[in-house]
Amino acid sequence: MIEIFHNPRCGKSRQTLDLLKKKGIEPKIRLYLEDPLSKKEVEEVLKKLKFDGTELLRTKEEIYKKLVQKEGKPDSKKAIQWMVENPILIERPIVIKGNQARLGRPPEQVLEIL
Repeated sequence: MIEIFHNPRCGKSRQTLDLLKKKGIEPKIRLYLEDPLSKKEVEEVLKKLKFDGTELLRTKEEIYKKLVQKEGKPDSKKAIQWMVENPILIERPIVIKGNQARLGRPPEQVLEIL
């Protein structure tokens, strides 16, 4: 099964979903802003991506800037906490297949695991 963590308002997310569909793949779509990830799920995704928590943060989001002002730059543990509490901070889209995942930036990067 292939799953995509998707935000329909994000152009890269829409492009990645379209790319999967053009390849004949109908992924399970997780609207992660409406169905937030647990701490365990964020940790599992990071492991599959081979990312540190800070590598998955959307640093241009206003909430990120406010959190940094208040708490300082995050380490991986703090980044995970921020993403659990504020799903908008999770970079997207993420495509997962088995024990592998890729960030769809650029969208073609997800083809590596198909």
